[in-house]
Amino acid sequence: MNLDPVDGRPVEMVLDLARLAHAHPDATWYHPARRDMWRFGALMALDAMDPVDAAHIVALGEGCTPLLDYIDHPVAMAAELTLKVKEEGRAHPGHGANPTQSFKDRGMAMVVAQARRLGLSRLAVPTQGNAGDSLVRYALAGGLSAVVAMPPDTPVPILGNVAAAAHLHPGRIVLELAGPTIREAGALIKDKYLPQGWFSVATFQEPGWRIEGKKSLGLELAEPAPGDTLWSLPDAVVYPTGGGTGVLGMWKAWDELEALGLIGSRRPRMLCVQSAAMAPLVRAFNAGLADTSAQTGPGTIAFGLNVPAGVGHFRVLQIVRASGGACVAVEEADIAAELSRVWQHTRWWISPEGAACLAALPQLLDRGLLRRNERVVVVNTGSAEKYLPAIRHLLA
Repeated sequence: MNLDPVDGRPVEMVLDLARLAHAHPDATWYHPARRDMWRFGALMALDAMDPVDAAHIVALGEGCTPLLDYIDHPVAMAAELTLKVKEEGRAHPGHGANPTQSFKDRGMAMVVAQARRLGLSRLAVPTQGNAGDSLVRYALAGGLSAVVAMPPDTPVPILGNVAAAAHLHPGRIVLELAGPTIREAGALIKDKYLPQGWFSVATFQEPGWRIEGKKSLGLELAEPAPGDTLWSLPDAVVYPTGGGTGVLGMWKAWDELEALGLIGSRRPRMLCVQSAAMAPLVRAFNAGLADTSAQTGPGTIAFGLNVPAGVGHFRVLQIVRASGGACVAVEEADIAAELSRVWQHTRWWISPEGAACLAALPQLLDRGLLRRNERVVVVNTGSAEKYLPAIRHLLA
């Protein structure tokens, strides 16, 4: 299935946590020596330690990414924040590495594994870019076919990756250009490919699979530090939010850890960052609305945030409010300036989406959404390499 046929809402996978706790007392499902997202074993929707499940998994090193210290960020220093950046882009020694340098690999690894488990062979996705690049990588590795529909102004490296795969694997990989946003790409998939029997793995329209992959991000933010046994959570998570699958995934991870007795009921404030050029969640949050409505706009240099509305946005808003967090917007000029500043300061290949989160720090402090001495995690969802040449001038 895709969306719930009764109400058109997204569905989630529910794990039997009582059975898990009984089968794996003292969290023996956890395998920290493994350097990918499958380290969480039977707490994932497929258990890489189980031979039957493992036969469906295509593991390419995704997840287990580092938390980089950024305590010398100017805002962090001024507010005495313990600031860390969850680096989903560039590989670092001793950690896993998302193969397409994007957090989308977490979700697509699970999508392809579940498709293989169920005997699905043809998958279709509309995308702003990175999800399509990721699906192609995993589909080819897993022996599946994929249709990717994306706007024509998708960053050249991403578009080139998918185009090259389509050229090298005609019939197995199909690239369609449709825009100006993911909404038009989604309409093309729905009208042209789903009637032919392709299965949609658009955001939230696969039955909870991407959430199950993305929840590994939340599990990693909570897992014990090396040499420790205590699971814990930061005070706030600053997250660039387009469709919002990651928000749901992290929240689900923490609910499951609480049910297993590993953490308490306290949750980080979820601070969802969008560009002022495309900010449907911010509009809905500020207006007290339960859901977003589609908006038009000039688009953003943070291409992953160029999502006019989302079928799961109602749930993102619920989570943000339950956490005591907020949805905030940053100006395009501030995203560009922060991207340039971070490069000059650290030589990190931070994505525009990650730069947007760092650019939001001053207003988050001004509004009391971050407080002095707190432990804050900013999620950098990809690498600047995926956005060249559009941002090359900012790295000069």
